[in-house]
Amino acid sequence: MKMIKISMLALALSLMSFSAIAPIQSMTSETETNIVLETASTIVWKTETIDVGQIPQGTPKAIVYEFKNTGKTAVVITNVQGSCGCTATDYTKEPILPGKSAKVTATYNAANKGGFTKTVTVTTSAETTPKVLTLKGTVI
Repeated sequence: MKMIKISMLALALSLMSFSAIAPIQSMTSETETNIVLETASTIVWKTETIDVGQIPQGTPKAIVYEFKNTGKTAVVITNVQGSCGCTATDYTKEPILPGKSAKVTATYNAANKGGFTKTVTVTTSAETTPKVLTLKGTVI
C-alpha cells in the first residue's frame, strides 16, 4: 500500500512539472518596429541568381549583378567574396547614394568541363546579413 502511495505521488509530481508554462512576453510596438527594420532591405537586387548557360572551356566568364539603393542613406559595399578561387570578384568601391545603382562582378574561370554552381557573398553597410548571389552554368 505504501508503495502505491509513493508511486502516485511521483506520478502527480511529474505531471505537474509538464504542465508548467513559462509566461509569454507581449510584443511591444518598439519590438515590432525593430523586426521590421531588420528585415526591410534598402538594397534591391535586379537578380540574385544568374544562369549563364553553356560557356566554352578556358574562357573566363564575367557575370554582373546589379542593385539599387532604395534607402535614405548611402550604402557602402564592405566585402565581396567568391565561394572558391575560381571566381574573382570586383565591385563598386565608392558609396552608393540613395536612388543610385551599383554592381558586383564575378568572373568565373571556366577551366573544368561540366556543370557548376558558385556563390558570391556580398556584405554591405545596409544589411546585417550578407547577401549570397548565385551563378551557374555548364562549361563545354
